[in-house]
Amino acid sequence: MGKEAQLSGATVAIVAASGYAADPLAVGRATARLEEQGCRVRNFYDAGAKFQRFGGTDEARITQLHQAAVDPDIDIVFALRGGYGLSRLLPRLDLGALSASGKLFVGHSDFTALQMAMLAHDGTISFAGPMICDDFSREDPSDYTLGNFWQCVSSSSHAIALAPAEDAEQPEVDVAGILWGGNLTMLTHLVGTPYLPHIKGGILFIEDVNEHPYRVERMLLQLAHAGLLDQKAIVLGDFSAYRLFDYDNGYDFDAMLAYLRSTLHLPILAGLPFGHIRDKATLAVGSHARLQSDGRHAVLTMSGYPNLTAHRSADA
Repeated sequence: MGKEAQLSGATVAIVAASGYAADPLAVGRATARLEEQGCRVRNFYDAGAKFQRFGGTDEARITQLHQAAVDPDIDIVFALRGGYGLSRLLPRLDLGALSASGKLFVGHSDFTALQMAMLAHDGTISFAGPMICDDFSREDPSDYTLGNFWQCVSSSSHAIALAPAEDAEQPEVDVAGILWGGNLTMLTHLVGTPYLPHIKGGILFIEDVNEHPYRVERMLLQLAHAGLLDQKAIVLGDFSAYRLFDYDNGYDFDAMLAYLRSTLHLPILAGLPFGHIRDKATLAVGSHARLQSDGRHAVLTMSGYPNLTAHRSADA
């Protein structure tokens, strides 16, 4: 796992801000794996207290986040999983306290709502990366996912190579700006609320799952119509698990992408290894980023973000 040896003693928290663990053994497996990697684990999730489709009542989930934030020993706060539920909490969360805690908040999917809210509140940087379920809990964890995560949070800069489909051409770019984004459904869900940052000249990354290409197009057009796509570039992560039908008549993801590139008039690059996939990179949301592409090869580099070394120095 590369730099894991340097992480001995890191204390991580598990919080169920959205859904609950469908597999009752998942948290135990993830805890054991984190401990094998030299971490101490504080589990704020109570599997017996799940409520409806959530990892607890709204009040219980808010309490988990706040307790993890005020615990002086915790370095990293991991989302248990995504699903749905964070939107219900946003008006009642103490975003200032979460930001001021200096913890490294990590997750994706529904966790995008909290990441965007913290970024909008005061520019707090968080991490779009692995979650307890299933990244740390699966029987055969991805070395790429876990290794990339530890590499990211143990350094103040991190570079990710994009891997578009074979023979696919990329726009040629060399741009820099704030990196923001996450799950596309969650981003469009937050439009018109105080929880979505209004970033101009940034680099927007997006991903989603089970969304037909026309829905992806519709959501991006909504962001455009709302004036939110005044960006240097858009980077596409994984969009998978959708079904095409005879009715589509040739309208597939490539057709949708070609239309957006001709309509939005900004570079749209594909192949970011991020999303609802086994092998995912970790992204510093809100960090300064540079995107470089020569038309065939592209690299996204992030810098100047909080990391474990800086967090521990601040606590010393």
